[in-house]
Amino acid sequence: MRKRLENLYRRRCTPEDVISPDMARDLARLSQESGRQVGVMLARDGAVEMVLVGDPRSIYIPDLPKSRGGRWRLRGLRFVHTHLKGEPLNQDDLMDLVFLRLDCIAAVRMDPHGGARDLEVAHIFPAQGGERPAWEILPLMSCAEPDLHFSHFIQSLEEELERGRQALPAETARDRAILVSVTDQDREEAAASMHELRELAQSAGITVADTLIQRQRQANPRHLIGKGKLGEIIVRALQCGVDLLIFDQDLNPSQVRTITDITELRVIDRTQLILDIFAQRAQSREGKLQVEIAQLKYLLPRLGVKDDALSRLRGGIGMRGPGETKLEINRRRIKDRIAHLERQLEQVKKNRSQRRSKRLRNEVPILSIVGYTNAGKSTLLNTLTHSEVRAEDRLFATLDPTSRRLRFPRDMEVIVTDTVGFIRDLPQDLLDAFSATLEELHDADLLLHVVDVSNPHYENHMESVRRVLEKLDLDRKPSVLVFNKMDLAPAPVLARALRRYDAVAVSALDRSTLGPLMNTLEEKVERLILPQEAELAPEAVQTTPQEIDAA
Repeated sequence: MRKRLENLYRRRCTPEDVISPDMARDLARLSQESGRQVGVMLARDGAVEMVLVGDPRSIYIPDLPKSRGGRWRLRGLRFVHTHLKGEPLNQDDLMDLVFLRLDCIAAVRMDPHGGARDLEVAHIFPAQGGERPAWEILPLMSCAEPDLHFSHFIQSLEEELERGRQALPAETARDRAILVSVTDQDREEAAASMHELRELAQSAGITVADTLIQRQRQANPRHLIGKGKLGEIIVRALQCGVDLLIFDQDLNPSQVRTITDITELRVIDRTQLILDIFAQRAQSREGKLQVEIAQLKYLLPRLGVKDDALSRLRGGIGMRGPGETKLEINRRRIKDRIAHLERQLEQVKKNRSQRRSKRLRNEVPILSIVGYTNAGKSTLLNTLTHSEVRAEDRLFATLDPTSRRLRFPRDMEVIVTDTVGFIRDLPQDLLDAFSATLEELHDADLLLHVVDVSNPHYENHMESVRRVLEKLDLDRKPSVLVFNKMDLAPAPVLARALRRYDAVAVSALDRSTLGPLMNTLEEKVERLILPQEAELAPEAVQTTPQEIDAA
């Protein structure tokens, strides 16, 4: 039996046949004698690449070499195996077809006497539409006279896949991604979260080919998403020419490795996407230092699991060996790099502290603009101070803090500072790394909380900003709530928001709408300054009550 199985490697089918009638007959005979399923993995030229033997009900296909699977292409292999009781292709067969990206999978249905009777063939369906499965099962054909010209069939299948990819809009040199969310939230919240992830991807210069949301009570601990949905993702990636998956949830290192191994696609999560955007936007030396520190801290636990048994950092009996492992060397280098960058950042903090102390000695009030990303903070700064700070309609367009002077009509000056925008579930490593930038907020006398009131989820954004301010111990600092983009918000929504919150409505692009905000800021600043002047009054020149009233 073993010799006969080994002899199958010397056989060859013609490229026009899924399997030759002679080889189908021999597989059925071997399967009948052994009482097990027997299968062969065939290349497109008909050569036998692999011979597999399973049990009576199933057959296990080992991992195939990744070199056989080109990006956006079928693997160039087809798998043909026997079904002892003439049963049809089952779910396991179809999952193997999808996960391995096979040209096709075929079952040789046997008759009770061990003969090869019918051939059932399934292939990946080239176009996604509605609730249609990701595969198509062809009508049964006779093993003796199959009516399928396989080489022509597979060529037309790949041409159809290529046409589907070309039908999607694609920008030059841009990654194309599928966005995935696994959540237990309701549909509206899940859709809002996915919309924000799409904006993040577009802000990073990524073309979004498709989105997928799976709502489940408990996430799969191994690969987060269900296996069936993972199969859909593989087929959709093949149809769209996608090489990148972006998850809305944070993935642990083992989940990234598992999903990458199964799909053979690059996999990143929301935190890594935000870090990439920050790396693109950072312009100043300080910003670049902060982003690199956050990226290295994110990378450190994802190098792999350290094996302490392989450590050879100490001498002595039982400790001699080949030296440090590659993993340990990489870990140590990253830690050294983080320490070096933190020392540089500490020096930057000192320089920034000196500049801040100079402003504080001048006793000029400081107003800091905070808010959700893309709420219009930089635009408001430009309009208030007649500046030309970079402002774009995308997430995290501004990272580096910017300060400008603002003069009120009552001959009073303040410094207005724009800071990095916040976002839902802002990564803690990023928050820690940008502590030097956010220290500006601690010196502020007044916070301007800018909210995009035209966004349907503006209240959730307000809550996200409040949580970040709580983490920074800034939630008790005096603040002014500013509802921006009032011209884009529906009138009933704006009226209801103004009734519910003590806020000032503006349109940062229209200077004529800033009058109420300027009056509010002027009153707030005067209240902040007057107590200080009252404390200095005993040491100042004596004034009469009439002079005070006149002032």
